Amino acid sequence: MCPCKCVKCADFPCSDVNKDRYSVPDIEIEPEKIRAIMISEAPPQVAADYFYEQANPFYAQTTVQAFNDAGLRVSSMEDVLDLGVYVTTAIKCAKTAYSISLETIENCCFRILQKEMDLFPRIKTVLLMGDTAIKAMNYVARKNTGKRIIPSGSTYMIRKDEYFYKQIRVFPSYLQTGKSYLIEKSKRKMMAEDIKAALEVP
Repeated sequence: MCPCKCVKCADFPCSDVNKDRYSVPDIEIEPEKIRAIMISEAPPQVAADYFYEQANPFYAQTTVQAFNDAGLRVSSMEDVLDLGVYVTTAIKCAKTAYSISLETIENCCFRILQKEMDLFPRIKTVLLMGDTAIKAMNYVARKNTGKRIIPSGSTYMIRKDEYFYKQIRVFPSYLQTGKSYLIEKSKRKMMAEDIKAALEVP
C-alpha cells in the first residue's frame, strides 16, 4: 500500500500554504505492521529535505536522531518503519508563514489526515510532534467523538497525562523537524521520553 495513492487533496482550498510543495508519503508499506503514527507539522520548503527522499534528507536526520535519543538504534527512515512507526505531517503543503491557520489545519485533516490514519488498522499510539499536530488531532477527535482529547496548555505541563482517541493512546510532544531541534536540548530530552513511552505501549 502506498499512502499517496490512497489519500489526496482534490481541490487545494488553502491560501496560506505552498501548494507546489504538497507531499503525502510515497512509500510502500504493509499497513498491518504499523503500530504507531508520528505526526509532524508540514513538509519542508525544499523537496529534498522531506522524510522519505533519497540522500539523507534533513527531516530524516532529525527524526532518526530523535529515535536514537530514545535509545532506539536506527539509521534511516526505513529503520523507523521497521519499528512499526509511520511518519507523516498534519499539513500536506509547505508553510508560507511561521504559523498555520486553523482553517487550513481543518481543511487538511478533513481531506487527508483522518483518512490517512484509517489506513493503519492496528495502531496503538499516535505521537503529536508540535502544536500543529496537536490541533490536527483535536480536530479529528472532535469530528469523530464530539470532543477534543488534548487540553490547552504548555506541552511540558500536559505531556505527562494519558490521552486516548478511541482505543489509541495519544502523546503530545514537540516538533522533531527544523533547525531548532538541534539546539533545544530540553525539548529533545522530552521528545525522547515520549517516543520511548509510545513504543512501549503494549
